[in-house]
Amino acid sequence: MSEDLRGTGLALGLDFGLSNLDFVLLEGTDVRASWTLPSPGRASLEVLRFALEQAGVKPGELMYIATTGGRHRELPDSVDGTPVRKIGEAEAIGLGGLALSGLEAALIVSAGTGTAMISAKGHSFQHLTGTAVGGGTLQGLSKLLIGTSDPEEIAGLAEQGDPGAVDSTLKDALGGGIGHLPESATAVNFGRVLSLSKKPERQDLAAAIVQLTAQVIGVIAVNAAHAAGFERIVVVGHLPDIKPIRDALDLVWEFYRLDPRPVIPAGAGSATALGAALSAIKNTDILS
Repeated sequence: MSEDLRGTGLALGLDFGLSNLDFVLLEGTDVRASWTLPSPGRASLEVLRFALEQAGVKPGELMYIATTGGRHRELPDSVDGTPVRKIGEAEAIGLGGLALSGLEAALIVSAGTGTAMISAKGHSFQHLTGTAVGGGTLQGLSKLLIGTSDPEEIAGLAEQGDPGAVDSTLKDALGGGIGHLPESATAVNFGRVLSLSKKPERQDLAAAIVQLTAQVIGVIAVNAAHAAGFERIVVVGHLPDIKPIRDALDLVWEFYRLDPRPVIPAGAGSATALGAALSAIKNTDILS
C-alpha cells in the first residue's frame, strides 16, 4: 500500500490457527482484503510482523491489530505504538459467523483443524461444545491410509470414491432404514472393512474418511443446536473449502430434515479473523 493510511480507521484481524494464519483488513466495518497462509508457527512478535508484511501494512497505518487463536495472549500489548487487542476465540468465532451470515443468533460451528461450536446471540458468545475431529483428522487419517495429506488430492480421490465400499450402511445392519434415516445412511464408519479380503481402493478410503469427518461434525452440530434451542447453524472455517466435505454435510442436513438448512457463508475461512477485528473496533469511535 503506497498511500498513507494513518487515521483511516483500518484494523487488522489475525487468527493464529494450527494449520493456517488468517488475516482480514477492515476499513470501518467493511472488509478491504483478506488472506490465508500456511501457519508459520505459534503466535509471536516475529510471526505478527510477518503477517503485517504479508498484508502490506505497517503498524502505524492501523488503528488496531486484533489477535485470536493459538497462544495469541503471549503477544505484546502494542507494536510500534499500535494497540494489540487480544480477543477470545469464542467471541471472535461467534461475531465473525454472525457477521458473515447476517443472522442475529445461531450456533456457529468453526470447522478447522479441530471443531468448536459457539452459542452466538447478539453480543453474547459462549463455547458450547465441539469435537477433536476436524481437518487435522481428515489429513492425519488420509496420510496413514492413502498416503497423502494434501487436501486437494484427498478431495479429488473422495469425489471418485464410494464410502459404501468401506462403511456399513443401515441396509447392511438392519435390512433397511430406521426412523427418518434411509437405508443408505451409515451404520458403522469403516465397518465393512472387517469383512473385506483386501484393502479398499484409495478413492473409497478417501470418501469414507471425508464422510466420517463430516458426519461427526454434522451430527454433533445438529444435537448441539437442538439442545441449545437454535434454529440456525452456521459453519465457518477452512474445512468446508473441501467440496466433498460440504456434500457430506449436506447429507447430514438432509437426513435430519433441517429446515432452514445450515449455511456456509462466503468467506467462511476468514470468519474468526473477521470477528477478532470487529470485536476490537465495535466499542470505538471508528464506527461513529
